[in-house]
Amino acid sequence: MGWQDLCQFGQKLVRRRPLEASKTQSGLASCLTTLDLVALGVGSTLGAGVYVLTGQVARDIAGPSIVICFLVAALSTMLSGLCYAEFGARVPCSGSAYLYSYVTVGELWAFTTGWNLILSYIIGEMRGQGCRWEGEQGTESSCSPRKVTAQKTPRSPVLCSVPHGLLPLYVFSTGLLVLGARESALVTKLFTGMNLLVLSFVILSGFILGDVHNWKLGESDYNQSMAAVSNTSSLGPLGSGGFMPFGFEGILRGAPTCFFAFVGFDCIATTGEEARNPRWSIPVGIVVSIFICFLMYFGVSASLTLMMPYYQIHNKSPLPVAFSHVGWTFARYVVAVGSLCALSSSLLGAMFPLPRVIYSMAEDGLLFRGLARIHARTHTPVLATLVSGIIAALMAFLFELGDLVDLTSIGTLLSYSMVAFSVLVLSLKTGS
Repeated sequence: MGWQDLCQFGQKLVRRRPLEASKTQSGLASCLTTLDLVALGVGSTLGAGVYVLTGQVARDIAGPSIVICFLVAALSTMLSGLCYAEFGARVPCSGSAYLYSYVTVGELWAFTTGWNLILSYIIGEMRGQGCRWEGEQGTESSCSPRKVTAQKTPRSPVLCSVPHGLLPLYVFSTGLLVLGARESALVTKLFTGMNLLVLSFVILSGFILGDVHNWKLGESDYNQSMAAVSNTSSLGPLGSGGFMPFGFEGILRGAPTCFFAFVGFDCIATTGEEARNPRWSIPVGIVVSIFICFLMYFGVSASLTLMMPYYQIHNKSPLPVAFSHVGWTFARYVVAVGSLCALSSSLLGAMFPLPRVIYSMAEDGLLFRGLARIHARTHTPVLATLVSGIIAALMAFLFELGDLVDLTSIGTLLSYSMVAFSVLVLSLKTGS
């Protein structure tokens, strides 16, 4: 009898959700268009990678060849995006990688993937908002175009206890998500549109004000920079000069770092039951959002390294300091507006898929079934949304950001790997 019970328990761990049962309709409203999904994907992805990570990679890892790093990262992300697009067309339901794992490899892997998604979304909110806000608040009050690296960059005291100071924004985002998917998508489109306008301004300004000589710096330029500042250690590692100052090794080191700047597009896969035409909107939304994000990352990193020598780029506030370097100090306020819009759209984009994953797991009985209730008027999982907002706010209040970043990276990689493996398993089963 004990052996039979053990066998039954093992069968439950590997049982799969029928593909036909995954296509049944729920109480979620089908109201999102392809444009809504593109805005959601772009809004949740364009964040710290543009306003902070670009400067860090360019200064210490890759130099001007950061544009190649983003190209390699975008190609890798597109492969992952095509896996999500494949399943989004075949299984147009909420749940993303959790549901895909459940359909193909079984309940145990689905349960593990689901919890990884929950943790990665929660910690991803803290990581993206904390890094971006802390970096953008570090703008200079007075900056000399010639001696940027010699000065310390004071931070504004406003909301410096990141991400604790963002608790009101968590409350606002949670309330907006409770109102409905259509309302959340509208606000996301507004913030994402403003962010894209600011980034377009940054790109055009960089190409106009930039100097191609900054892509082929040599030893004489280093010596001149050292002579212009009193603290030569602030220049950091200089590399060997040219477009690839850190060599091919710098590109190999920078590309994995840039890959995580594209994390966020997978939130589109959680909208399967809320998209009007999921078989078309989800694949198109994923591919288009990744392409738009690549154009922005590529353009901003190129403009940044053209405006000033890569070894003088500020680690935490690269864009404001770069504009001060070329004499356009007013542009720092434009960048601040863009960073605030990116902050809002990225937080909404990160919080949008979390209740959908919780709802899908609860509907399958892997979480409390009460979390799967759909509000009759808003057609949203209200309880799951409230719970996810409370958990995210508590995590932001109780934990330090740096202790959790590695966890979300591991969870994201595991989720992407499970989706790719699920596509392989489903393709072998169907003979496609």
